[in-house]
Amino acid sequence: MRIDLFSSRQYDVDTFNEANASFGFDLHFHDTRLDPDTAILARGADAVCPFVNDTVDAAVLQQLQTLGVRLVALRSAGFNHVDLAAAARHALPVVRVPAYSPHAIAEHAAGMILALNRRLPRAVARTREGDFSLQGLLGFDLFGRTVGVVGTGMIGRTFARIMAGFGMRVLAFDPGTPDAGLIALGVQYVPLDTLLAESDIVSLHCPLVPATHHLIDADALARMKRGAMLINTGRGGLVESNALIGALKTGQLGHLGLDVYEEEGGLFFEDHSDLPLQDDVLARLLMFPNVIVTAHQAFFTREAMNEIARTTLGNVAAWRDGATRNAVQLPE
Repeated sequence: MRIDLFSSRQYDVDTFNEANASFGFDLHFHDTRLDPDTAILARGADAVCPFVNDTVDAAVLQQLQTLGVRLVALRSAGFNHVDLAAAARHALPVVRVPAYSPHAIAEHAAGMILALNRRLPRAVARTREGDFSLQGLLGFDLFGRTVGVVGTGMIGRTFARIMAGFGMRVLAFDPGTPDAGLIALGVQYVPLDTLLAESDIVSLHCPLVPATHHLIDADALARMKRGAMLINTGRGGLVESNALIGALKTGQLGHLGLDVYEEEGGLFFEDHSDLPLQDDVLARLLMFPNVIVTAHQAFFTREAMNEIARTTLGNVAAWRDGATRNAVQLPE
């Protein structure tokens, strides 16, 4: 059985080949993104395996069906880049990796908080140049401060526990059922407006669905505590990127950490260091000393990569054998 992986890098080749020793699939790796121009590469494949910035819209799905592809096996938890209605019309089941390492992403979010608060990139750059002064490096104790966790799925719960370990007051917002374990830990579930108004740090851990698109916009930023920190390791579309510039310029937003970006497709996961940055909003964000941007690497640990490969191939094996595992359902 042949599986074609798009947007694959050497680390994908290594981890999937290692995991495939237990499955024996015929793996084909393409370093190009999946889109209407590259879908033809999947001719002869039984399944395609896209990544987060691949295009899996109606046009691509129609091409894949015509080419004989019978399964879309995402190697990600998010599925906002897939036209699920079109997949259903073309009888193409979609499966995903709902969980791999919540610790990887939660720990990355915590690392961004520490780096922003204590100005670690600036401090390291200074000492490399022989400047050992402390001016401009003043941070604050996390202990006793308030952190707001938006979304308490596996990653959000893990992040909340880490922050509780710092002695922080933890607020949470989730439209679903509050997590009993977090409540026992002392986490308070509150409305989103309360969380924004009272939190020194707001961290986003919710999926990108129509209801959460631009959840943090100019209005939400204005409702945050002045000088607060915003962390986004979820999906870029949770935050209205243009609104960030004004909030940073006025000081309403004191710190910003992004591992995802609204227009990251075609930019993240690739080396553009020899080219001028074409995204004006991102270019402006990178000029602020109180902003850290990483290129969608929060998931990138050995443990997470190994689990992604094992789960993805396991999903395909289950489908081959007539079972349903980790299927993405079309919302009602």
